[in-house]
Amino acid sequence: MAQQTNEQTEILREILKWIKFAGAKEVKNVLLAALDTEQKRLIYHHSDGNQGSLEIAKTAGTSDTTVRRNWSSWARQGIVEPLKVRGGERYKKSFELEDFGIEVPQPKTVKKPEGAEPAAET
Repeated sequence: MAQQTNEQTEILREILKWIKFAGAKEVKNVLLAALDTEQKRLIYHHSDGNQGSLEIAKTAGTSDTTVRRNWSSWARQGIVEPLKVRGGERYKKSFELEDFGIEVPQPKTVKKPEGAEPAAET
């Protein structure tokens, strides 16, 4: 019985390897179409299931409404998965952009106005 289970497991691993290979081009095409701006790539990349929409919005330089709207669209496309968390729902990316040769942009930083002095420490 154990030998049969091991053989089945090996067959399933082989099938999975070929399915991944065969689907890689299609996945990349879907990702490129859905993530057609740097902002969307940043949001997607940081959608790890641990960060909420507010945190990701700050990193991407946008609003949490934009993050949530993208998550909803991407869930329909099957490139993110919903996760239940206290207070609502977050989303986790299904794929790593780097695995498909898609560059991840640098996080947006809040720029201070020219000549602004740093806040004094108290």
